[in-house]
Amino acid sequence: MKVSLVVTVLNEEPSIAALLESIISQLKKPDEIVIVDGGSTDKTVNIIKSYQKIIKNIKLYEFKTTRSEARNIGIDASSGNIIVTTDAGCVAEKHWIEKITKPFYEPKVDMVAGFYEMIGGNSSLRLAMSVFIGITPDKFDDRFLASARSLAFRKDLWEKVGGFPEGLKDTAEDTLFNYKIITTGAKIVRVKDAVVYWQLPLTLTEGIKKMYLYAKGDALSGIWWHPVKKLSTHNIKIISVYLRYVIGIYILLMATKYELFNLLFVLGIFFYMFWAFKKVYCRTNSFKAGLWGVIIQFASDIAVMLGFLMGLVSI
Repeated sequence: MKVSLVVTVLNEEPSIAALLESIISQLKKPDEIVIVDGGSTDKTVNIIKSYQKIIKNIKLYEFKTTRSEARNIGIDASSGNIIVTTDAGCVAEKHWIEKITKPFYEPKVDMVAGFYEMIGGNSSLRLAMSVFIGITPDKFDDRFLASARSLAFRKDLWEKVGGFPEGLKDTAEDTLFNYKIITTGAKIVRVKDAVVYWQLPLTLTEGIKKMYLYAKGDALSGIWWHPVKKLSTHNIKIISVYLRYVIGIYILLMATKYELFNLLFVLGIFFYMFWAFKKVYCRTNSFKAGLWGVIIQFASDIAVMLGFLMGLVSI
């Protein structure tokens, strides 16, 4: 078994060194590290080149390209039969490579989904955002869809499904890639303790932008029915967000004619705010994070609806 670690980067000057240091510290090291830079304008490439003097098996490729294309370029250039992927911005736990590749000693295993643990919840804002952006450990079950932040698969499986979908530029390329793999009947193993650590967004603006891009990518992916999640897909959930606001607008319009609807509208807003607070508070056990949850809920609703709409228009 030969393991190739494939990483895509773009303007990752603040985070690339931490990732590479975590790879150096792995108890089981990859046979090669293939890094594809998508056109960085900062010092990312210079930092990687400095690490090439320390880690002799780093291969660096520079192309001005999208993330999906960069992933495919890196995998195509790799010599391993087992591909492991992560992203800059992540830091790998020292047993990560060992644990995410161990299942491949079983010949029938085609793909391994590791976990990504969110870190940086040192403020109530970032703690609240973790509920909206990432996956909490209790959600890591048989329906968990692997993220390219912590993923491993056989190279011939990548070839079989035609690689990562290059039509998706911003996000969701790993979602559609996983969807294609699941439809082939491939055997997927989920390893909860194969962990990379992923930094939460630093600001509300950064977090909302991610939600916008995720929703746009979901629309472009076109996944409405999933063989594992059934109708519980991102797109169906986004439609439910639209429905909330359609109902709210209807009640508001009716309130201009009937006083009872004024009360219904006020109660609806109150219960929606309380639901947002409770959702965050119950997962974080932080009152301040719960309050941020109310603000983030409304901001994320707008971002998700706009992102999804822009994705549909772009199809």
